[in-house]
Amino acid sequence: MQWYHYFSGFWAGMFLANFVPHFIKGIAGDAFPTPFAKPPGKGLSSPMVNVLWALFNLVVGYLLFRVGKVNADNCLSMLIFFAGIAAISIMGANNFVHKDKA
Repeated sequence: MQWYHYFSGFWAGMFLANFVPHFIKGIAGDAFPTPFAKPPGKGLSSPMVNVLWALFNLVVGYLLFRVGKVNADNCLSMLIFFAGIAAISIMGANNFVHKDKA
């Protein structure tokens, strides 16, 4: 595998993990921060914006997953994919801890 397969796998993990909170909050009818809120990433966006943002993340994540050739037979590709999931999860936990106080 080439370096860009691993790079794509990392970003696939980030986009796919970012899909989850926005989709859950959106379909539950709850406001949640998105890059389109004011201020970006801090203010709350409507549930519809969250669902659309989640679906965008899902499509991009899937495409990057395919480009990255992530598969269970390649332990390094799986490790890098899960590193992307861990990175966005930790950043999200730190960033959104005070979302209700915005």
